[in-house]
Amino acid sequence: MLTHPTHEALRTLKLDGMAEVFAELLAHDGSRQMDPVEWIGLMLDRESAARDSRRFQTRLGAAKLRETSACMEDVDYRAARKLDRALFQSLKDGVWIAKHRSILITGPCGVGKSWLACALGHEACRQGKVTLYFRMPRLFGELATARGDGSYERIFRKIVRADVLILDDWGPE
Repeated sequence: MLTHPTHEALRTLKLDGMAEVFAELLAHDGSRQMDPVEWIGLMLDRESAARDSRRFQTRLGAAKLRETSACMEDVDYRAARKLDRALFQSLKDGVWIAKHRSILITGPCGVGKSWLACALGHEACRQGKVTLYFRMPRLFGELATARGDGSYERIFRKIVRADVLILDDWGPE
């Protein structure tokens, strides 16, 4: 384990991305010829990337998407669901979120409506938007329970704060 005081100070300050690069640079012989400004630049870039990644993972976890691996890049437009590629790709920019627009995905069972909704939710999380996913039967159950235990307001505040609210499985129940 590296015991350099600067490395320890970076860890103490919870600058783990910077500490990681610092350790790599110290271990690498060629880094001694690097300008200190380059060192700082590399360290800041890594710290920024690490923080962005943690924020994204937190948003993705809080969204509770049904399909956590669904993303816009993996959409199969050849599938028999009659999905308009240009229209769906235009949703990637997130303008519909900024304009407070709704999206309704319809189709027969088994064509991947939930997966597509989760892909849109995943993209919203990437863009820094607060996203929530609920299956309607579960949401109704939670709201009924919340009325009884007094947490109804808390759940409603959580829903209202969301930039993107995905409501899935309207029909089964």
